[in-house]
Parts: sequence; structure tokens; C-alpha cells
Amino acid sequence: MKQSHIITGTIAISISAILWGFDGVVLTPRLYNLNVSYVVLILHLLPFLLMNLFLFNQYKQLKNFVRQDFILFAMVAIFGGSIGTMTIVKALFLVNFEQLSVVVLLQKLQPIFAIILARILLKERIRKHFALWASIAIAASYFLTFGLNLPNLNTDSRTIEAAMYALLAAFAFGSSTVFSKKILLNHNFITATFFRYMFTTIFMLIFVLITGYYTEINNTTTSNWLYFILIGVTTGSGAIFIYYYGLRRVKAIVATMSELLFPISAIIFDYLINDSMLSPVQLISAGVMVFALIKLNSKKN
Repeated sequence: MKQSHIITGTIAISISAILWGFDGVVLTPRLYNLNVSYVVLILHLLPFLLMNLFLFNQYKQLKNFVRQDFILFAMVAIFGGSIGTMTIVKALFLVNFEQLSVVVLLQKLQPIFAIILARILLKERIRKHFALWASIAIAASYFLTFGLNLPNLNTDSRTIEAAMYALLAAFAFGSSTVFSKKILLNHNFITATFFRYMFTTIFMLIFVLITGYYTEINNTTTSNWLYFILIGVTTGSGAIFIYYYGLRRVKAIVATMSELLFPISAIIFDYLINDSMLSPVQLISAGVMVFALIKLNSKKN
């Protein structure tokens, strides 16, 4: 692999990771005045409409789809696009601009769920040290959320609820990763991204119409629309394309290391924008959790 490809790939993944950190802490929480399902619909609808301007010829791929392709894209859209995005957005809304970086970090536990599901669905072998590092990561996530204190159901109810939603998001995104892996065996990343957004938009549109949350369009302010557009072209589809561009040029372990800028940038942005800082115990816990996740993603484990 050429050195120039490694450098450009690393830079691309790093940029996308920073964009996602910025989105989780600065952009998406600013849509808190709207219903979660409506937010998720618009976050997929706008990028999908934008993709149609440049990738309209992707519809030709539908004639080559077999039954399994439709099922896999549906699973990616349901778990990654719909459930995963709704739960992480709900978690971000619940903390009310406090400890946003905690929610972002908890969502990074998704490799644990991805590895377990890959074992079940793809019959991939789990290395012997998986249980050790997964346990360390989960234990660290507890201290990241509550520090050295025991959770109080009265005063910490929103924190606990946000943490549960973030963990559900990690499970959903982890599931989506496994299904995406099967999709990428037969389709390139452009096709995978285009149809992920298409299927998610369809599912979320049906859900919003059934639940009646389409009326939220009347509550969408000019500021909301600006954030929707900004997210759509930068941290949404834009970041995904940049990420996959980089992923094609580097090894998995390099990608994993570059992705660490996601939680790191989230902590920095949370401090700079929201004046929210993790406690020393939480910072140590975050470091331990990230290190454990690196070990889980290493080639050896």
C-alpha cells in the first residue's frame, strides 16, 4: 500500500471522526425542540435528496438486487438508520447540554455488540481475550457515567435514561455494522450509502406519517432548517463519504486509531462550546474504555 494512500486515508478518517464529534456535541443537540423521529427523518431525507442530484444512476443497481440485498438494506436502515439514530438523538436531547460527551463515548461501545453479532450471524471466531477487554470497557463505561457514585434513581433518572438510550444506540449501530459488512461483500460503499439513506428515509417517513409527527414541520424554525442543512452536507452524508474514502486506503487498525478523534473531539467541543468538563474519574474511565476498545479492534484480538 502506497504511503501517500495511507496518509490521505488517515487524514480523511480523522476529519470524519472530528465532524461526528462536533455533530454529537454542537449540532444535533440544537434540534432539541423537535420530536426525535421527525429529526431523524429530516436528517436522512435532506442528504438523500442531495445524493439524488449526483448519484441518480444508482437506481439502476436495483435490477441487480436479489432478495437478500433488500433484506440486508432493510436491516441496516432499521437498526443503523432508524433505531440507532433515534436512540442516540434521544440520549443527546435528554442530557440537556450537560455531559454530552458521556453520551457520545457510551455510543462507542458498539464494537462489542458488533463482534458478538458477527459471531452469531457471520460465524466469525471470537478471540480469547474478547471477554476480558469487553468487560473492562463495560466497567469503565459505568464509571464514565456515574463516577465513583452509586446511581440515584431520583436525581440521576435522566442520566440513567440517556445512558440506556446510548447503549441501545451502540447495540443498534453494532448490528448495522454486521449487516453492512455483508452488503459490502457485493456492493461498493457508494451504493451502500445511497440505499441506506433511501431505505431509512422510507421507513422513517412511514413511521412519522403513522404517528402524526409530520406536524412538527410547523414547529421547525429557520434556525432548525439551517442546522438540518449543515448536518446533512457535513456530518451526515458528507462525513460518511469522507470516512469510506479513507477506509479504502488504510488498514483496519489505522482506521480504529484515527477514529479515536471522535470521542476526543467530543470531549474538547463539549468543554469549549458548552463549558462542560468531565471529572478526573470520568476522564480516566474514558481513557480506559477507549484503550479497551482499541484492544478489541486490534488484529490480534
